[in-house]
Amino acid sequence: MDAASNHQSQTPFLGAEGPQPSSSVPAGSSGFYPVSVGWFHGLTIEQRVLAGFSLVFVGILIVSGISYHNMNILLTNRGLDGRSHDTIQLLNNIDVAMSEAEDTHRRYLVTGEASYLEAYQKFAKQKLTFTAYLNDLIRESPEQQQRAGLLDRMMDRQLNAESKAIAQFQEGGFRAVKKMAFEGAGKRELGVIHQIITEMDLYERQAVGRRVVESAAGTRNTIVLLGIGALLQLVLLAGVYYLIRHDITERRRVAGELQRRGELLEAANKELEAFSYSVSHDLRAPLRHIDGYAALLRRAVEHSLNDKATRYLQTISDSAKQMGQLIDDLLVFSRMGRQEMLHTAVNLDQVIKNILSDLRLDLQGREISWTIAALPEVQGDPAMLRQVFMNLIANAVKFTSTRPIATIEIGVERPSSTEIVLFVRDNGVGFDMQYAPKLFGVFQRLHRADEFEGTGIGLANVRRIVHRHGGRTWAEGVPDKGATFYVLLPSRRRDS
Repeated sequence: MDAASNHQSQTPFLGAEGPQPSSSVPAGSSGFYPVSVGWFHGLTIEQRVLAGFSLVFVGILIVSGISYHNMNILLTNRGLDGRSHDTIQLLNNIDVAMSEAEDTHRRYLVTGEASYLEAYQKFAKQKLTFTAYLNDLIRESPEQQQRAGLLDRMMDRQLNAESKAIAQFQEGGFRAVKKMAFEGAGKRELGVIHQIITEMDLYERQAVGRRVVESAAGTRNTIVLLGIGALLQLVLLAGVYYLIRHDITERRRVAGELQRRGELLEAANKELEAFSYSVSHDLRAPLRHIDGYAALLRRAVEHSLNDKATRYLQTISDSAKQMGQLIDDLLVFSRMGRQEMLHTAVNLDQVIKNILSDLRLDLQGREISWTIAALPEVQGDPAMLRQVFMNLIANAVKFTSTRPIATIEIGVERPSSTEIVLFVRDNGVGFDMQYAPKLFGVFQRLHRADEFEGTGIGLANVRRIVHRHGGRTWAEGVPDKGATFYVLLPSRRRDS
């Protein structure tokens, strides 16, 4: 902003004296011309433009750095919010399970009906799983860990009290446990458990609220900063343009500079693909080192490592490989937006046969029932359309891996004479339709990485390719009952 003020302060000298050749300013006339203006007039147009654009570039770097920092905070808070929501849900499940176990336990003491012990026995088996998951979710909060420890002890005490009451009932009948049957064997413990769960729930909700405020403030600051940065850049660019326009003696050099910059821009666009590959190579090298040295370290100290250290090394190696896959997928996603498209007839039947042949190794050991309709020819880029159906079919294979017998259908519909709808349907894990808008976004995943591998790029590529063909994509699904992915493409009749 100070640089913009300096540019504006020089304008009256240009207007008052008119454009002056640099040779007409004597070295000893500093009393008439301010030193800063005399220095600026000593610069060539190329140097002036370079100075202005350097300031713009510095401003962009500052804005980008702060925006990146704020974005990291936002993403970190998003992850913590997800963990808090999982913690709240788990606490609610524990509370409901404990209450149900205590209620049915009292019914057993009154009636002696063994079926009333199912809830108690079920929770007794799940208790270790609940506490382990809870401790994992709150591992970064010492205060919550302290409450979780007390909650674990109180649950043990309630289960022990209920176990003793069952033993007394079996020995002495209803009279031996009459008081406990009406009051509850672990009534006091259950009350403490409810109180601890309430405190932990309140803590997580307050933490979420604080992070929401922090994220909102960071977002506002980023928006304001971007606005200020854009304004600063506009002011600097306007100042550079104004000075160039009023320097008549340098018009030819200005025209040459603009032409040169245009040529540089065209060359930069042509070299963008090569740059992408260069960046990819530079990023892959340290990842290969991380993976390779982790493997060497594991082999060197294999006999002295405990299970935890082995797991840490495996996590490092897996993360490096995942980052490499992310780089590859991002490059593919980037190239899809710039790659020239072919427009030719594509035989989808042959495309599907080739894809299934390429996936034969992934299909080994799987029992899959395929239903493939006779598919039409469409107009488009064969390689791009192959990428679309490779992603959709590979997803269907992947998300039906939990089924003993997978069912995958590839079909076609004709909603009109100018459109063709192709679909891939499976009986896999499916998804909740409220998350459908996220499916085709970059890095959007509806399942954890330890459940199904992937980077969240494939469906984004599908949508980009289909959009470039003038079509659209959507999906339908039901949790645990499968999903259907649709691709609408213009028919050959409309293309003609």
